[in-house]
Amino acid sequence: MSNDYLSNLFSLEGQVALVAGASSGIGAEFSMALARAGADVVLCARRLDRIETLAKEIADATGRRTLALSMDVKDTASVEAAFTDAEEQLGTPTVVCANAGVGHMVRALDETEEQWDHMLDTNLKGMWRVGKAATKHMVSAGLKGSIINTASILGLGVSNQHLSYATSKAAVVQMTRAMAVEWQRYGVRVNALCPGFFVTEINEEGLNTERGQQMLKMTPAGRAGELPELVPAMLMLASPASSFTTGVALPVDGAHSVKLAP
Repeated sequence: MSNDYLSNLFSLEGQVALVAGASSGIGAEFSMALARAGADVVLCARRLDRIETLAKEIADATGRRTLALSMDVKDTASVEAAFTDAEEQLGTPTVVCANAGVGHMVRALDETEEQWDHMLDTNLKGMWRVGKAATKHMVSAGLKGSIINTASILGLGVSNQHLSYATSKAAVVQMTRAMAVEWQRYGVRVNALCPGFFVTEINEEGLNTERGQQMLKMTPAGRAGELPELVPAMLMLASPASSFTTGVALPVDGAHSVKLAP
């Protein structure tokens, strides 16, 4: 198998990618990977100062065009403005990673209505806003594309003290499937990634505690994933290699989600 064949199969050359929730962790990792795969990249987040720095780092490292835009996924006007600005400055995004999200641990009986609403409005409705805006712009431009929603293995199963988070991610999985069915006619593929434990700035300290290490040892892999191990699944779903793959919720978790609890 030639290198050219593989390069063409997974190349994003000539495409514009947009990452919502690009300021750190998975979103930052995806932004760099998309540029390395040949795409020009639009980084979106509420923390504009962070993504402006990251956008410059990616451009310097890859030679691709980058753009940092403010986006609050809880605000429909903000989401639409970001897609319009991206289209005007770089072109219509045809690869969209809907990655913005929040999480917390709280006992189900202690969770407030405000916490519940914030979780669902960000994790579920925020991804709906991003997916809808992305598809409307692709359809208007006569382009096909790929949307990748960041779900979680807690969208496939549950654990204690994650009622609203697991609910939001399970809904993202079903929403992804429904979007895939509706938007296949336009050539817009929609898939979800369901990561297990991955080391990020947010959870690194907790995973390194004694309790965190004990929790990881109970998983089949016995460890957390590193962010570069999540990238290939995203690139596969983003690229022409997955031209007939849509409506999939793909776990990337070292078999964590399929192991029966002891």
